[in-house]
Amino acid sequence: MTELDYLAFDADNHYYEAIDAFTRHVPPAMQPRCVQWCEIGGRRYHLVGGRLSRAVTNPTFDPVAKAGAMHDYFRGNPQGRQPWEFLQEREPIPAEYRDRDARVARLDEFGLEAVWMFPTLGMLYEEPLRDDIEAVTTLFGGFNRWLEEDWGFAYRDRIFAAPYLTLADPEWAVRELEWALDRGARCVVMLPAAPLTREGRRAVSDPVFDPFWARVNEAGITVVAHAGDSGYSSNGYAPDGFSAQFAAGGRWAPTIKAFHIERAAFDFLITLVFDKLFERFPNVRVASVENGSDFLRDLFKKLRSTAYKMPGYFAEDPVETFRRNVWINPFWEDDVHEVVELMGAERVIFGSDWPHIEGMPRPLDYVAELKAFDDETRRRILRDNVRELNTPIG
Repeated sequence: MTELDYLAFDADNHYYEAIDAFTRHVPPAMQPRCVQWCEIGGRRYHLVGGRLSRAVTNPTFDPVAKAGAMHDYFRGNPQGRQPWEFLQEREPIPAEYRDRDARVARLDEFGLEAVWMFPTLGMLYEEPLRDDIEAVTTLFGGFNRWLEEDWGFAYRDRIFAAPYLTLADPEWAVRELEWALDRGARCVVMLPAAPLTREGRRAVSDPVFDPFWARVNEAGITVVAHAGDSGYSSNGYAPDGFSAQFAAGGRWAPTIKAFHIERAAFDFLITLVFDKLFERFPNVRVASVENGSDFLRDLFKKLRSTAYKMPGYFAEDPVETFRRNVWINPFWEDDVHEVVELMGAERVIFGSDWPHIEGMPRPLDYVAELKAFDDETRRRILRDNVRELNTPIG
């Protein structure tokens, strides 16, 4: 099933950030408030806002676990192995994780036409800096300039790296969006979270952010809400703070933090409809990437029940509004047939999460999950839908 008569478009590829990704374009005087390197016990870690970050085990990514190392674990762990056993094998960081020409060569090998590229550590560092808005904007302004230099926003029309935007400072967000548009960005990425502004936390669909969304609406660019550290509390059931470890309280045990990604996406996406963002800006397209899809049926139920309880509030069926303006990238282990049933084949996009450990060893391993669909539906999910999202609305 991995043999296709066309090249696929992968909506969820990642790079592993260069050693200086968070410092190259950040003024030295601001680095203590943003990100610095430190060494403890012979190992290197990031200080984020002056605090030690253990969000990942090794932020140098050298050595690194192999792509898709946890694939069988998420498949249901048929061999009954312990989680840490999947991560024991490491390798020197491959060139294609940090070099765009090496990545293009891998795309050729994998049978991929193009990829959207997203941060790894970059999706984790807004939340720990949330109380220092100047640090947030300085860090990600510098990060985006590193990203343009090392990867580019439309490199050889194969690699479309997404600048990271936050609405913590609405005026900065508009300026940074203009900067990205001027340099050919096809999509931008943000956390599925309510940013902490100088006036407190606000949903991104709050009218205070309308100047940003008006420009998105005009430019026709896609906004990607990608999983990361959305700042969700575990309410005492597990230690707060993002961690890639499969652990609770230092123990290898189940934890409700495994559900934070879906909780964050549910709240973010449903609020866009509750706040009528798409009524104000009908050209806005939002792609939910690496947030899963198990929440969808309940989200639609809540939208319908709200419409019944508040007749006349929505200009149309809110589920139809959602289906028109939102695209969903399911986890590879989700039931894609259910997602197509709920969203329609035109709103489902393929993303492999390559080369992360929870993704697929090879991106087109996903084709096997689509074997029951007809050729047209498979092509939509594997290529055509992302192609459309990658083309600005004129």
